[in-house]
Amino acid sequence: MALEIDVADGETLAVLGPNGAGKSTLLATVAGLWRPADGHVMAGEQVLAATGVWVPPHRRSVALLGQAPRLFPHLTVRENVAFGPRSRGLADATVRGDAWLDRVGGSALADRRPRELSGGQAQRVAIARALAVEPDVVLLDEPLAALDVEAVPALRRLLRMVLEDTTTVLVTHDPLDALSLADRAVVVESGRIVHEGPTREVLLHPRSAFGAALAGVNLVEGVATSADRLRAADGRELTGIAVTPLAVGARATATFAPTAVAVHRERPAGSPRNVLPGTVGAIESRGATCRIEVSGWIADVTPAAAAELQLVPGDDVWLSIKATEVRLDPV
Repeated sequence: MALEIDVADGETLAVLGPNGAGKSTLLATVAGLWRPADGHVMAGEQVLAATGVWVPPHRRSVALLGQAPRLFPHLTVRENVAFGPRSRGLADATVRGDAWLDRVGGSALADRRPRELSGGQAQRVAIARALAVEPDVVLLDEPLAALDVEAVPALRRLLRMVLEDTTTVLVTHDPLDALSLADRAVVVESGRIVHEGPTREVLLHPRSAFGAALAGVNLVEGVATSADRLRAADGRELTGIAVTPLAVGARATATFAPTAVAVHRERPAGSPRNVLPGTVGAIESRGATCRIEVSGWIADVTPAAAAELQLVPGDDVWLSIKATEVRLDPV
């Protein structure tokens, strides 16, 4: 893996990618839980890992919070949160711990044992414990993934509040976590960065198959045939809006939302710029919408429209896609 990531002071960076892409290895390297054969890690001006240099985990000002709270079962909540400051020899460890418990809304839990806490309460305590040592860097590894769905929004708001101005790296598969918490995002595949930028930009206009699946949009890779037109590998062509004019013959991508795709039994009349044939694959009911896969692209239509079309897998159909809703990017 050859991965280089910079995080600005006080910035929250979301790291997205499929399983096995290298996200956990990245966090383990920064935390000091894994020692790479080469490369380097720096926190501000301090070198944490480099050739001939290795700072052990307990001497790094780095806090790692994962899915499991991992609270000490034999200690009370107050003792758990004060553990970090006390282990650093701080005389006001309990005061610091109580202050952080108050910040996460956990003061009423101070005298309980971890077994007496709900999942959401335990994660609040884990957040307080991680931050009570006032680390230079906070690492979050899917911190909300194991919680009941009812507890997630409140914990997400809490993290947004307490991590403000704290240098943070967030690994997540949840686009809402990334949008809510991160200033910037990178998509990692096979140990390399395939897309990076402001979080909203990365999620709304992905440039990788994983990013498109995560964001729920269509991603088409191909070759530019004009400044605003792309030809996919299967020969289908799309006209769209190019952020910068495409170079003819160069690789490019097109992204568009499933809601931008209309499905027709017959070729639509008029002259829309993107009218393409296809074959129906899977059909999935998704509550307020019906998702139809057509030759590798997805369309979201209303249940009423789906009923009127009476589609079954294998049917030949026509797609129309508004050119103004297709974004084109050079690769």
